Amino acid sequence: MKALLFMLSDLWMIFAGFFCGWKFIRRYGNYLLGLEWFIVATSGSNFLAWSLLGGDTSSPMYFIAYSFDAFSRSVGVSLILVMGLMRVTHRYKPTLTVDIAVFALGVVAGLYLQQFHGHGFHVVPATFYVVVNALSTLFLAYVSWRLWKIRARGLAIASALTTAAAAFIALTYDFFPLPGDDEYHTTFYILALATWGLQAFVYFVSYRALHNHNVATGAEPAVNERSVAQA
Repeated sequence: MKALLFMLSDLWMIFAGFFCGWKFIRRYGNYLLGLEWFIVATSGSNFLAWSLLGGDTSSPMYFIAYSFDAFSRSVGVSLILVMGLMRVTHRYKPTLTVDIAVFALGVVAGLYLQQFHGHGFHVVPATFYVVVNALSTLFLAYVSWRLWKIRARGLAIASALTTAAAAFIALTYDFFPLPGDDEYHTTFYILALATWGLQAFVYFVSYRALHNHNVATGAEPAVNERSVAQA
């Protein structure tokens, strides 16, 4: 039963990542959020394949899994997420150079930080992950407030609860293992993958609501999907 729930939660995250990532790019031209969601989905695909193939820790897929993990926890679902959401909260649109630079930073961080997994010094990057998550959580709380302010009350609550769940996962990840979990941390990963998929979906719907409100109030022009795709 646990194995089935693990697979379903991973498939959910993969679907949410690719679907919402494509929507971010196709509909809004937001490559920061779109590509980060693609990375999350690709990470989930690699993790699922690695698990189904036996979970060999000497496999290159294991190295890839923790590189993706380090990318998203250090820069992706923190700096990139905040910068991407600032398009609808502060009408901030970074240049192509900034987009490339922040993803390059994420790649470097992912390759560097993954080496600490399973070693005594892992507490250092683990603490860093918690700190950047806490900082991004503050901004995401602000996003929930913005949703509440535009009377998207249901979305505001959903966004706040999703952010709280993600913060719990981030804190639990390295420092507070779930009581009674097995040696593979299956229960944790079921909860984590489901939460990360929920983040991809809820933040996309929240972005859409804020964008539509900005268009309705004249704060930004409407977006035509065809023109974005051709740009």
